Amino acid sequence: MIIGTDSGLAGLVEPCRLNRRIYTDPAIFELEMERIWGRAWIFIGHESQVPQPGDYFTTNINHRIPVVMVRDRDGSVRVLHNRCAHKGAKVVDKRCGNARAFRCCYHGWTYATDGTLLKIPNEKGYDGTGMNPKDPQWNLQPVAQYAAYRGFVFATLDPRAPDLVTWLGGAAACFDNLCERAPEGEVEVAGGVLRYDHACNWKLFLENLNDTHHPQTTHQSVVDAAMDYLGTLPPEATKERAEAEMIPPFGGSYENFEKSGITGFRYGHHYDGGKTSIHANYSVNPVYRDAMVAAYGEARTQEILSFNTHNTCYYPSLTIKTAVQNIRVVRPLAVNRCVIETWSFRLKGAPPEMLQRTLLYSRLINSVGSMVGPDDLESYMRIQAGLEGTGSEWVEMYREFGRDRDEGDRTVGTGTSDLDMRTQYRAWRHYMLGEVA
Repeated sequence: MIIGTDSGLAGLVEPCRLNRRIYTDPAIFELEMERIWGRAWIFIGHESQVPQPGDYFTTNINHRIPVVMVRDRDGSVRVLHNRCAHKGAKVVDKRCGNARAFRCCYHGWTYATDGTLLKIPNEKGYDGTGMNPKDPQWNLQPVAQYAAYRGFVFATLDPRAPDLVTWLGGAAACFDNLCERAPEGEVEVAGGVLRYDHACNWKLFLENLNDTHHPQTTHQSVVDAAMDYLGTLPPEATKERAEAEMIPPFGGSYENFEKSGITGFRYGHHYDGGKTSIHANYSVNPVYRDAMVAAYGEARTQEILSFNTHNTCYYPSLTIKTAVQNIRVVRPLAVNRCVIETWSFRLKGAPPEMLQRTLLYSRLINSVGSMVGPDDLESYMRIQAGLEGTGSEWVEMYREFGRDRDEGDRTVGTGTSDLDMRTQYRAWRHYMLGEVA
């Protein structure tokens, strides 16, 4: 099997099983960076990270291509290649900040916040050479496409990619729900970022998001500890109880997870829950509820809060938790390494206790020192190590195969179905082989 050929790639991903080499082969990883991360819409950041003209935020599209998201002087948000048009140096090296203009550290070429070349030092050296500084090729170049949905900014290197709304499809409803949980209908980034280095292939993290068959095993010890702790608390210890109660739902029964369901969409997106999830029984802050009713009315408030998803995956780079208002961003680095970033959001118009709950959840569940995330990472690292062996060439995803239901723009399955993985790898084949998504 020659991996560099499309026929070789096609043999690696079948409807219900995956060849181990997609997790371990550096050549396949590089093709994924080109064909998936270079063609899909990749999450860049949120508009609230660049609130003022000149504010910027830097990141990578994949493991190599640096970009900068910037608020231009005209108020628009742009995504530009972070590459000087002269010698190719990264122009913006800080992660975030504010600048009147961008100046390259090497030869001082200076650019406006819309990317236009403003100044070349000692420019007379180009007189009569045929080089025209006004030619757009000497600007900081915009990426092929960039767009925002409800303030969430995405970009793609593919000029032929479908527009962002089409690409999101029915999964856009989860962005809507996240924003509608704010009395003012908008969210904004709040607090810092939790960065968590994962010694595993980036796909293992995404596969785990809606895998509801692992929590009862993987998280058993921390759930048992939380339950024991709750048993020691008196009824009046409401603060301590509210914190500890975030943990036990991760040890829910198979029957409870079955009821949550999984919904898959075109281009690899999916979520578990909808009518219910592990967050469904969280108590509702009465001040927050009053603010929601004042903004939306009783019936609409109930509708918004009853749409309960656990994880929504926007393949391949973003996952969101609407009920607790945080997101996780996937940053691949190598075939066996990625970084997962967790960002928290403030619901505009909500009481400060709501943000405190979000920050607490992120620390308890998603941080490097959390009580749940390290359980998952231990599994990922063991999987990565096991897949390096040759005991078997295949990983299976047969669970509930043939029982999923097509419902127009989506496919629906039971909560412990491998529908999420099959959805992702249908998209993997779409991007890698040019097949229909």
